[in-house]
Amino acid sequence: MGTITVNNTFTAMKFMPSFAEERVNMVLGSFYIPKDNESNPEGDDAHFICGQKQTIGIADGVGGWTRRGVDAGEYARELMIKSVIALDAEPNGAVDPKRVLSQAYSNTNLPGSSTACLLSLNGNILCAANLGDSGFMVIRNGNVYYKSQVQQHSFNHPYQLGRMSTDRPSSAIEIKLKVKAGDVIVAGTDGMFDNMHLEEISALVSKGLSQSSDPENLAWTIAENALYNSFDRFSVTPFSRASRENGGNHVGGKIDDITVLVAYIQPVVCN
Repeated sequence: MGTITVNNTFTAMKFMPSFAEERVNMVLGSFYIPKDNESNPEGDDAHFICGQKQTIGIADGVGGWTRRGVDAGEYARELMIKSVIALDAEPNGAVDPKRVLSQAYSNTNLPGSSTACLLSLNGNILCAANLGDSGFMVIRNGNVYYKSQVQQHSFNHPYQLGRMSTDRPSSAIEIKLKVKAGDVIVAGTDGMFDNMHLEEISALVSKGLSQSSDPENLAWTIAENALYNSFDRFSVTPFSRASRENGGNHVGGKIDDITVLVAYIQPVVCN
């Protein structure tokens, strides 16, 4: 199961903006391209969209587990399923992503490990818990306003949750950002960020907005561009650049599962 979609309604109960602040919500879409692998057609990524809680999540199962005969995607999918279950206990408009992630981790007992990134819009505050090299960016007026930090023990060895890992949800970076109508959030696994420079993503966002693309279509466009770059043997990608900076010699893109989630921050229309 790559995607879990829940009722797309929104009710603010906490972090209510003052009368001077604009009430906003997230309009959400996603697209997932697993690697071409007949033995693992679902790939290693998983994600969910919960419009009712204005919360999204991404997980990327660590592929090294396949050498031990473990489906690397099963842990990621279970972690996201448990995250959706943990959301039930969270009040609308006051979701704590780190608390949700911690609860989901406690209830995920499969072999394997995964990165994780959960984001929730509480009023006009974007709250996030990010662990590993999945992440998100906020684009405002065509420019990159914010990009989440990557957590790695060493090059291509991200922080990861799992029973055999020393990393824990407490290690996740907590982020709180004030957002406003017109902002665009693009979240993704490293399959997107390793193959696309931030400027490429922001340019596609600007083009998509000018063409009135909905979030799902924009997510598809970004994912397709990341896929194209991943097969380009000569492209100077973020991954190839990072490889050289760390003493490696990787050239071109990095073939990987690619998950992209897009959220348009839009004003709440009061009837």
